[in-house]
This record gives sequence, structure tokens and C-alpha cells, in this order.
Amino acid sequence: MLGLRPYKPCDAEAVVSWAEDERTLRMWTADRFKDDAWPLPAERFNAYYRQFDGEDNVFPMTAFDECGIPAGHLFLRYTGPDTVRIGFVIADPKRRGRGEGREMIALAVEYARRFLLAKTVTLGVFADNPAALRCYTAAGFRPVGEAVFSIAGEDWTGVEMALPTDE
Repeated sequence: MLGLRPYKPCDAEAVVSWAEDERTLRMWTADRFKDDAWPLPAERFNAYYRQFDGEDNVFPMTAFDECGIPAGHLFLRYTGPDTVRIGFVIADPKRRGRGEGREMIALAVEYARRFLLAKTVTLGVFADNPAALRCYTAAGFRPVGEAVFSIAGEDWTGVEMALPTDE
């Protein structure tokens, strides 16, 4: 069973370690750290979030287990007055296959709806990430569009997904 709490800078070491190779880093961050070499330093990750200090629309979160150990990470951000996007989703690879990804997404959706008053919840995932696609589909998200992104000199297809408003 997982909980969800605000991200703390001390979480960074664990979170960045979950990107086990450069491709995973690029997929996880949609290449927002393209000028950084893998492995991504924890301080660089924290610096990315510091740019949002004082803003009221980005909410980095950490999923944790019953012992308080970080198990996953994501952020929530407003993209419209009643729309919240889930992004930067990553889980501890040693914990995958237990349904915790779906549980983390469900917690994020609940937080977005209950505390951020979101009517619509969206996310994006690369088509070349079938495990994440299965996770988001199992959590109730449905594809609503596609776009192509240039990542590390390649074209990657991104799938835009949304949770139907009646779910």
C-alpha cells in the first residue's frame, strides 16, 4: 500500500537512481535534461524543481510505502483552470510488477480531483513504453491524440491520454 506526499529534495538520490540508463532518463523526463549526461545528478534534478519555487501550479510528489521509503515519483501541474496534468512518472524498478504504478496514478488522480479541484486529468506517454501504457490504461486513461517529438536525435511518438470526466 502506498501513500503520496509532497516531494522533498532528500528524495532526489532515490528518484534519479531509478533511471537505470540514458534511454530511460530521456523517456521519463521527455528529454527535459537533454544537456545533462546520464546519470542525472540529484542536485540537477532538485535545481529543476527550484525553478518552480513560489509558483502555485506545479506539485512534485513522492509515492512512499508503509515504511516511508520512496517507491515512485510524479508531478501534478495545472494546464488550465480545471485541468491537471500528471508528468515525470517513474517508479523504483525493483518494485515494478506489483500494481504500485497503477496505485500511484490512482493516488495522483484522487489528489488532483480532491485538492486541486481538477475536472480533467491528462498525461503523456511514449508509444515505445508499453508497460506505462498498460499501467495508465488500467488506471482508466484513454488515448486522445498523438504527437512526434525529437528525442536524442530520434523521432518518438507521444500518446496523449486523458481520464474520462465520468470516472
